[in-house]
Amino acid sequence: MSAAPSNVGPREGSAIDDRYRAFLETVSHLRSRLHRYCSRMTGSPLDGEDIMQEALLEAYRKLDDLDKPSALGSWLFRIAHNRAIDFLRRRELRPAVEAAFADDELVDFTTTGDPGVAHAIERLVLRLPPKERACVLLKDVFDYPLAEIAELTETTIGGVKAALFRARTKLAALPEDAGSVPAMRTDPQRAELLRLYVERFNQRDWDGVRDLVSADARLQVYERFEGLMRESPYFLRNEQWLPWLAMVATIGSEDVVVILRETEGRMLPGAVVRIETSGDRIVGVRDYRHCPWVNRGIVRLFENRSLPWTV
Repeated sequence: MSAAPSNVGPREGSAIDDRYRAFLETVSHLRSRLHRYCSRMTGSPLDGEDIMQEALLEAYRKLDDLDKPSALGSWLFRIAHNRAIDFLRRRELRPAVEAAFADDELVDFTTTGDPGVAHAIERLVLRLPPKERACVLLKDVFDYPLAEIAELTETTIGGVKAALFRARTKLAALPEDAGSVPAMRTDPQRAELLRLYVERFNQRDWDGVRDLVSADARLQVYERFEGLMRESPYFLRNEQWLPWLAMVATIGSEDVVVILRETEGRMLPGAVVRIETSGDRIVGVRDYRHCPWVNRGIVRLFENRSLPWTV
């Protein structure tokens, strides 16, 4: 593959580069699986999308390092895996998770053969340390060969087998309610900012919305724009979505804004918006409306009424 200059891709304060958009189209067949993996590693579909976007941009900028185009899928998974591990380290989640299993010992590999393990993975995988989490996802969910898992996680086949045994044993031993998400303490100031954002958004009071936003607030509309919010006609473009309704929803343990748009006579989620706050101001907005795998999952949750929604 030809090299991509390091200064191309999403440009500061502008739409993304056409060449980067072409790259995204080239790897579109891999992105749903990448997002699923990143989401399971991080425990959030939104964090998973953030990690996947970082991985895609890194891959684009390092295309010259890829010797065999046929290895693109494994190469992207490796980059995404490393980004997910970095994310866990930044959030200081790894020590907390690993501390719960500090008495691990290496054991010989045997498969559990338990048909309930696959279901438990989906609910409980975050209870595993990151290496075991990655191994069990790659093997039991994505069916990667042991040799590829070993290469991706930078270990040996024996190490993968041992990690799989430990992971499967822990998953099988966890209680039924172990997959529940702990409630997050609500910051009253943040909750009030979200309430005002939604209220003014629904009233089309764009000046009122801007009053909530800091002068140097960052905006990311994935695969469309990245830069300062004041340099984008973000709120005016939302007029094109009429009729719609903004609501606050809790996804996992995080409060976000979900924009419902009329679709075939029904109001369904059309965009998920992550709001970053500092004190009494909004300092960042990440809009996932162009991320179909994120929105499809939110639509399913909405139709099943599995999310706590508040107006």
